Amino acid sequence: MSAELAGRLALVTGAGRGIGEAVAAALVEQGARVLATDLTADGVKALADTYGDRITPRALDVTDADAVEALVDDTERTLGPVDIAVNVAGVLRGSHVVDLTDQDWAATFAVNTDGVFHVSRAAARRMAQRGHGSIVTVASNAAGIPRSGMAAYAASKAAAVMFTKCLGLEVAASGVRCNTVCPGSTLTDMQRALWAPGDEAASARRVIEGDPATYRTGIPLGRIADPADIADAVVFLASDRARHITLHDLYVDGGATLRA
Repeated sequence: MSAELAGRLALVTGAGRGIGEAVAAALVEQGARVLATDLTADGVKALADTYGDRITPRALDVTDADAVEALVDDTERTLGPVDIAVNVAGVLRGSHVVDLTDQDWAATFAVNTDGVFHVSRAAARRMAQRGHGSIVTVASNAAGIPRSGMAAYAASKAAAVMFTKCLGLEVAASGVRCNTVCPGSTLTDMQRALWAPGDEAASARRVIEGDPATYRTGIPLGRIADPADIADAVVFLASDRARHITLHDLYVDGGATLRA
């Protein structure tokens, strides 16, 4: 086990599956202890079964500001100061705007934007007082390029990116770094939910090749990301190797957004 993050405590939201699970595992493998949270504790308990006392599983609804503050308070009393906070919890409710309900819009922002605010605020308050810390928000390449049928998701992720940058500007003088990782299509349950049932191979091929009918470019590298690809980027930004990086957007999408 690497000692790169030895002695550090990380809070990860959305750790029950997909990218969040991969991030929690990658942090542990780099020596950190991880407070792994999700809406229910079932998924994160499986992480604890794998990694033992390196993982502390907790249920957390990131939309509940009081619950977030209470959890961070309790964590710092019982486990120690939070050195790293990673916002991964997210939801996607796809719909064209003319059919998008107020409820789906509000629910998307409640998790993807408000949740990032609640967790980052709680972590930044304490990190700034101590003079060090790293906050990483996992957003999406949809934050930087329009996606048909994903207006609520894209807008919520764009808001989370700009919030994280503004926070980073405010706490930079206190030694706290704030960055975002913007994945493209990644092989998770959220991605599979967008595909036709029983047609995973063909659906994956369409994502890789692109879809001119929806103005969507393909993936130049020719593969859909694994959650571990995103986790590696998060761990890098959380580590001292990225000690001079803040307010940065790291796109991990195989070139899909064609960004310069």
